[in-house]
Amino acid sequence: MKKLPEIIVQNLDHLGLVAGIIDRIQIVEKINQLVGCQPGEIVSPGHAVKAMILNGLGLVSAPLYLFSKFFEGKPTEHLIGKGIKPEHLNDDRLGRVLDKLYVTGLSQSFTAIALEAAVKFDLCLNTVHLDSSSFHLHGEYKCEAVRGEGSLLALPINLSINEVSSINHQEAPLPIHITYGYSRDHRPDLKQFIIDLICSGDGDVPLFLKVADGNQTDSAVFGQILSSFKQQLNLDSLFVADSALYTANNLEIIKNLKWLSRVPLGVKQAKNLISQLTEAEFVDSNVPGYRWSQQHSDYAGIPQKWLVVESAVRRQADLRRIEKEIQKLEQEARQKLRQLSLQKFACEPDALEAALQLSSKFKYHKLINIHATSFTSVKKKSDKPGYKLQANIELDERAVAREIKQSGRFILATNVLDSDELDPDRMLSTYKQQQSAERGFSFLKDPLFFTDSVFLKSSERIESLALIMGLCLLVYTLAQRHLRSRLIQSQAKLKNQLGQLTERPTLRWIFQCFQAVHLLTISSVKQISNLTDERLEILRFFPNTCRSYYLLD
Repeated sequence: MKKLPEIIVQNLDHLGLVAGIIDRIQIVEKINQLVGCQPGEIVSPGHAVKAMILNGLGLVSAPLYLFSKFFEGKPTEHLIGKGIKPEHLNDDRLGRVLDKLYVTGLSQSFTAIALEAAVKFDLCLNTVHLDSSSFHLHGEYKCEAVRGEGSLLALPINLSINEVSSINHQEAPLPIHITYGYSRDHRPDLKQFIIDLICSGDGDVPLFLKVADGNQTDSAVFGQILSSFKQQLNLDSLFVADSALYTANNLEIIKNLKWLSRVPLGVKQAKNLISQLTEAEFVDSNVPGYRWSQQHSDYAGIPQKWLVVESAVRRQADLRRIEKEIQKLEQEARQKLRQLSLQKFACEPDALEAALQLSSKFKYHKLINIHATSFTSVKKKSDKPGYKLQANIELDERAVAREIKQSGRFILATNVLDSDELDPDRMLSTYKQQQSAERGFSFLKDPLFFTDSVFLKSSERIESLALIMGLCLLVYTLAQRHLRSRLIQSQAKLKNQLGQLTERPTLRWIFQCFQAVHLLTISSVKQISNLTDERLEILRFFPNTCRSYYLLD
């Protein structure tokens, strides 16, 4: 009988797009340069990191769980490197590479890769945005004794002397403290760690990543983070952050940087200002739905421009909140007055003083018709007469009017005083881009990414995992930005998940469009199956490094 040709079918799907962007950034080469390679390694650290990024962006619900299983049925040699098979991508190899990354220095490694990527993709760095978020974990993670500086032997990692000596790092960093803290995930019952992230205003691309203790306070570190980032990059960027940056100490640290921040209403000057400005002092913004009033401040001894902003949408939301709050607080006020009216006071002044103290604690209400009545105990006629309080509750119209007046208002501050460089409308639109970092955290916490929690054996490996998470975000955002830029340049559009044409499709949808694309190997000859006209059209807007994985060009 005639021998049939050998046919191998492997799932390529959207992973060719991911691998192509990784190649375009040259992550493999950069990781190997930073970490070093060992003779005879089948899977270099760079290739292991590439595999982890492919896994992280593989649209599965538990990346890095049963790691090698993910690559079964996938063309690992085609995607990662010659001679690399699924069995080579095991938990032991993954763990050893995570250990190497930790000793090398995670923030430095990430920034080095991100900066080169920013240059390759012609990223605009006029504005960068800083934010942080918490990531919770399941497990005890007991705090270990603090090690001496540079003590590699004390690290709970599995590296040989040769592997340690090949790493370009002089001192081993101290691990983070995984502990309880303010949870952005609303899981105060679980220990956590913090990720500080700086993203570009152009494309939400991460440029800096730092893993911190679970109880880190943003206001204590934001100034130093921006100062260190500036020293590494030496960029003439506008640094944008939320109100955690706005402290006297932070403003002193970053006084030589250009910054834009929100002013917390805990600052007395700010609280007074938003309640004192009249409607006539506001002008309509070119940003729809906003008005602003420009002011000057010397808070912390630093000349700065303040922009009091009023949002129409937020004002309506605040008014609804105030209405509900008034009803709730009135019920609480009546309950407290009932409790007070049952108390016995020794004299009339004590009763009146207690009433005044209670009234001063109300936010929207006040006590009126306050008076104390005497009474004598029926059982013990010899007792001295006591006093009980009587009063009525009334809505404090002035307090409500003051709250309504400042509803929908917030304050932005900057040390860029030249309006030609940063006018009020640009201040507002730039701060609204602060969502770039928030979108990055939403991506990292998506159940189809690294799930809503993390579990690894040591804090060191958790920190290294955060680097992999950051690299996944880097690859994703650069690919999405590149696709959208090419569509705009070509005046072309693609269908979104609703079947409507758009020039801003999400990369996740594009990934889903490539499901059921296979690599066929027939008698050692490779072919791609299911490359429909729609998929070929999409590939037209991706770099050649992506197209090559689909055997194009």
